[in-house]
Amino acid sequence: MRLSRFESWIIGTLLLVLAPWISGCSNILLAYNNGSTLTWWWLDGYIDFSREQTPLAKQNIDKLFDWHRSTQLATYLPLLASARAQVTEPTTPALVCRFQAQAREALEPALDRSLLLGAELVPGLGAAQFQSLEQRYAKSIEKMRSDFLQPDADDRHKAAVERVVERAERIYGRLNDAQLKLVDAAVRASPFNPELWLAERQRRQRDSVQTLRRLVAEKADSAQRVAAMRALVAKVERSPDPEYRAYQDKLGEYNCRFVAQLHNATTPAQRRKGLEVLRDWEADIRSAMAQPAPAPSSPP
Repeated sequence: MRLSRFESWIIGTLLLVLAPWISGCSNILLAYNNGSTLTWWWLDGYIDFSREQTPLAKQNIDKLFDWHRSTQLATYLPLLASARAQVTEPTTPALVCRFQAQAREALEPALDRSLLLGAELVPGLGAAQFQSLEQRYAKSIEKMRSDFLQPDADDRHKAAVERVVERAERIYGRLNDAQLKLVDAAVRASPFNPELWLAERQRRQRDSVQTLRRLVAEKADSAQRVAAMRALVAKVERSPDPEYRAYQDKLGEYNCRFVAQLHNATTPAQRRKGLEVLRDWEADIRSAMAQPAPAPSSPP
């Protein structure tokens, strides 16, 4: 089963701002305080900025993190408080879906801010950057194909189960045999279609490159660039393909049912473990809020 969102490079900065929470990183504060540097490395790995483009890119990444630290971290605390209040209690698919929707809503301001700052970088993109982006996209597809489309069906299933177990154990600690059997059965029954998902990912990548090339060729102004990039993000969240949208809805509903089922199968000790994890995340957020922003990244 696949729960990923926001795949375009345009919002990669946002992913790295929030990745510690999404991935269950064991040291959120360390990752966050190094976020500007990590984001630069990640984004440059896709774009391969020239020496002339680098100062603005680093400056905008620093701006994003300064803004995020001062205005956004506090907005995640009520969401974590709500999760803490619920993690020790049984849940329902409707509550899981509602919490996911609230989390997406909490991320929207940071997403939009990253688009505004990212739009400033578009006019400087040239043939070398587009070639780098296409090559990096191709590598990412091959990596995803290796991770999700193993030729042997048993290997594919085993890898999918391992991914789900890893995510669950970040919250609840080690799963018992009955819970592992539940995960195994849920993965077998999941409507997740890696072939369809990979094809949609490739469509999004082509759309991203074509849109960026067009914006550069047409010398689009700031408003036009931001609007085009917002449209790209909207198509990541809701595919323009009706068949894929129906698939997204079906998978989303299934995942909410599965998450509720697994949570309700956890023991009191596992739920207390989840409560500890959420408290640790909240403590790290408060620590990040209290610390001064790291020094700005310096151009090479």
